[in-house]
Amino acid sequence: MAVSPAETLALWNRLLDRVRARVPFYRERLPGSIETLEQVAELPFTTKDDFRDTYPFGLLAVPLAEVVRVHMSSGTTGKPVVTAYTRGDLECWAECTERTLRLGGVGPGDVVQNAYGYGLFTGGFGIHLGAERIGCLVVPASSGVTQRQVMLLRDLGVTALACTPSYALVLAEAAAREGVRGELRLRCGFFGAEPWTEGMRRQIEQGLGLEAFDIYGLTELGGPGVAAECGQHQGLHLFEDHFYAEVVDPQSGRPVAAGEEGELVLTSLRREASPVVRYRTRDRTVLVDDPCPCGSPFRRMLRVRGRTDDMLVVRGENVFPSQVEEILLQVQGLTGNYQLVVDRKAGQLDRLEVRVEAAPGCDPSTLGPRAEARIRETLGLGARVSVLPPGALPRSEGKARRVVDLRER
Repeated sequence: MAVSPAETLALWNRLLDRVRARVPFYRERLPGSIETLEQVAELPFTTKDDFRDTYPFGLLAVPLAEVVRVHMSSGTTGKPVVTAYTRGDLECWAECTERTLRLGGVGPGDVVQNAYGYGLFTGGFGIHLGAERIGCLVVPASSGVTQRQVMLLRDLGVTALACTPSYALVLAEAAAREGVRGELRLRCGFFGAEPWTEGMRRQIEQGLGLEAFDIYGLTELGGPGVAAECGQHQGLHLFEDHFYAEVVDPQSGRPVAAGEEGELVLTSLRREASPVVRYRTRDRTVLVDDPCPCGSPFRRMLRVRGRTDDMLVVRGENVFPSQVEEILLQVQGLTGNYQLVVDRKAGQLDRLEVRVEAAPGCDPSTLGPRAEARIRETLGLGARVSVLPPGALPRSEGKARRVVDLRER
């Protein structure tokens, strides 16, 4: 339902009162109340480091006895992000993921195969809650075991699929390989948790015979159910009765003009256990104020382009290592050990070289052209792909060095 500015302001002040009273971290940082929504831009940000510094329960706004579940990030780059839920939070989460699925036309009687990971990751349980709330038959397949996934898609008459976009391509390739593509009853799919492009959407839709919907969420805000596409596919509707969205300049932190790209900042207006004020997502997007032809009262955000902290600009194009990694891992025989090398010689344009290791026992001669074609099709960018033998790239005990920018030398 639509939320008026006055209602949003009331939600904001209720949130501020609550976190100041219950969360010492916010008590020291936030004012008692605000008089206008314009004052939101003056409030301090919350960052991933704040979650890590207060790990595991320093941001809780309820006694631990009221928490009925926790989820968390992988923690591969440090302490994991922990997010907690009361029973009320789980009900709100189910409501938001129900909306996500209904935007794609899912209703009672649909068979939803949920191939997001179950466990500490938020994706599996989040989509599961929404599908059950609708009254769907849920297939909690979780991720992996691709051959069984394809068998379930066919044998159970699955009509809706939920998983990451890169795994959807894996399923499409497996279905084609097993010759069952024509037997599938898939109608729609809900794909998120990683950046993906319109080129990838086309590959998924052609490969699985469904309509692909982009969905958005993140652990810090409770998981999937923050925003989702409708059938117009002109951006993702933000569920503004639960989340307050801003777009700011990544450097200054100040709001950008309407229609300009910047970093998405989100506030959870209703969460009880783990409320978050002005979280810097690091995701780059654009907010769209124009009404959607679908009639939804909620504003839209355009597809996430990547993260502010990993973007390269090559020949005027924005390139994100995570996008390239995703593409490389779709080419059977390549591994996740890679580097992007950008160079510029006198009088010439920037050149992008992707150095990637082959898996043991694979013939590298055919892998480079296949990866180059995928990068060109998905990102619209010419790049040279150099396929190296296993172990050729340096290893790191910390964060891997994915980018070598020789233009800086």
